[in-house]
Amino acid sequence: MRRPRVVVAGLGDSGLLTAIHLARADVDVVGISSKPGLVSGQELGLRLARPEAWARDYRIGFDRFRRLDHAELVHGELTGLDLAAGSVTVGPRSIGYDVLVVATGVSNGFWRLPGFQTDADVTTSLAADHARLGAAADILVVGGGAAAVSTALQTATRWPAASVTLAFPGERALPQHHPRVWDVARRRLDRAGVVLRPGHRADVPDDFAGDEITTGPVAWASGQAATDADAVVWAIGRVRPNTGWLPPELLDDAGFVRVEPTLRVPGADGVFAIGDVAATDALRSSARNRADRLLAANIRAHLAERPLRAYEPPRRRWGSVLGPEADGLRVFAPSGHPFRFPAWSVHRVLQPWIVRRGIYRGVRSP
Repeated sequence: MRRPRVVVAGLGDSGLLTAIHLARADVDVVGISSKPGLVSGQELGLRLARPEAWARDYRIGFDRFRRLDHAELVHGELTGLDLAAGSVTVGPRSIGYDVLVVATGVSNGFWRLPGFQTDADVTTSLAADHARLGAAADILVVGGGAAAVSTALQTATRWPAASVTLAFPGERALPQHHPRVWDVARRRLDRAGVVLRPGHRADVPDDFAGDEITTGPVAWASGQAATDADAVVWAIGRVRPNTGWLPPELLDDAGFVRVEPTLRVPGADGVFAIGDVAATDALRSSARNRADRLLAANIRAHLAERPLRAYEPPRRRWGSVLGPEADGLRVFAPSGHPFRFPAWSVHRVLQPWIVRRGIYRGVRSP
């Protein structure tokens, strides 16, 4: 008897974890990725300031994940979905599925782009971005989310001789987090010498995506004088869903994949979606709240014709905001209270035991 085939389209953070959970189920898993391995969208600040340290935990070849040993991995770009035939197209190849997981994520600035990349491409991009900031005497970070805040802090501590400014449109940054998170972050930024510019909304064209590090000056729609800088990091949150390969009837008005509370796509039998591409809630929070485990259970239930469970999104963002610091890693709860992993524990306990063994279910050494 043929085993069901589950195709996971996109092997970023959410798709990879979903594939790992399914890999020991009674299904055949096919993972499709435009990248040669996991190239995480997490911890932008660390990626820019210390790319070697970032790559150790956030750039991992697929061959290192033990749970993927029996999965088929396809390195290519998705170009189409045929709902009637139950197949996706990757270049010249058509791949049939019994269940499809859409986890192709979003494009968001220069660090999350959808195109095909080789290992050499990723290495070159990391080195070029790092060198660009390392050569700058004045760094301007534009944006008020976690990516912007972590970038400002990490670059200021990595290059203390540089002048680092964080400009954001509201009275405070991190508006989607509990106010306590910004209270902690502001103190850390002040200590690192970051200049804060609240109430600064950049004057940028509607089609500008911030997909490269630019040079100032930056004009402000909020009325302030333009700000000059040697390097401008745009972290303005203009996400674009990577859904050009999907039929438009599966998408909402903004181009994200419509989903039911169970993460099933309405009107598409056997199709589910997860992560930033899935319109679960205003924050599209299934990317950050371990919905991968729920989705894997729902896929098994779907194949067994059992009831599915609903995903319940949190009201606020949570997790790491600042990235690893000299005194450890702060992880913020939805209530805004931080828990600090001491520096010694990050690479002795957190990464090897909690992340690689507990979450990823086993990662081989490089």
